[in-house]
Amino acid sequence: MTAFPAPPRFQQRRLAEYIAILLALALVVSSFAATAPNLGAIGRGVGRLFAPSGLLMQMFPPDFSRFGPIAWKLLETLQMAVAGAALGLIFAVPFAILATDRLSPHPLVRTAARAIIALFRTVPDLIWAIIFIIVVGLGPAAGVMAIMIDKIGFAGRFFAEAMEETDTGPQDALRAIGAGRLGIIVSAVFPACLPSFTATSLFALEKSVRGSAALGLVGAGGIGVDLKVAFDLFNYDEALAIILMLLALVIAVEQASGWIRRKLI
Repeated sequence: MTAFPAPPRFQQRRLAEYIAILLALALVVSSFAATAPNLGAIGRGVGRLFAPSGLLMQMFPPDFSRFGPIAWKLLETLQMAVAGAALGLIFAVPFAILATDRLSPHPLVRTAARAIIALFRTVPDLIWAIIFIIVVGLGPAAGVMAIMIDKIGFAGRFFAEAMEETDTGPQDALRAIGAGRLGIIVSAVFPACLPSFTATSLFALEKSVRGSAALGLVGAGGIGVDLKVAFDLFNYDEALAIILMLLALVIAVEQASGWIRRKLI
């Protein structure tokens, strides 16, 4: 009988691969063992939440007496997200081009661009907000700059990957007739990457709206300031109202983003 090779998943693996798999499993098991919550503590905590004087009972019914000021702060939060995301997406494009193998002018430039994108993506946006508060002071300007840096890291990576995955045929054809790097990017790379760029940009906007609310916790503007004050003053019913209004804003942005994505892609 003719011997057929086994499917790839059943092929013999090297000892080093088995060791790597065992180490990965050991990491997963040890992570659960080291960080798993105590079930008894969870049960007691849930009981305290639903107690007559617990947090959830103090939150209901939500207090919408400050609906107007909260709505203005939500508008500021949305403006921070839109401005920061727009700036971040604009600056992410050149970083992504420099980080792409076939488009970067030099390997050292590519390595440096990838390192900067990784740095922007690794440092949490709250840390960037604190840094920019020191630079420009309290207020939404610091939040916009923090969102911008975060989005350069977020979008820069996906933009670079999209440009790496494009068909190289049109690029080689343009290069063969003497087209420069800029002409290749504008005429071959960008048109092929437009659907991916659009989806990434819309996801970045959604992420910015959700993240901009947290930036106010450190004084970078937006609704986070009011939410922190409400919790600090034990105004839990007002805090719930803020959370519900923020939820409505996030859902509205996600629905609008989905509609735009369906129309453009």
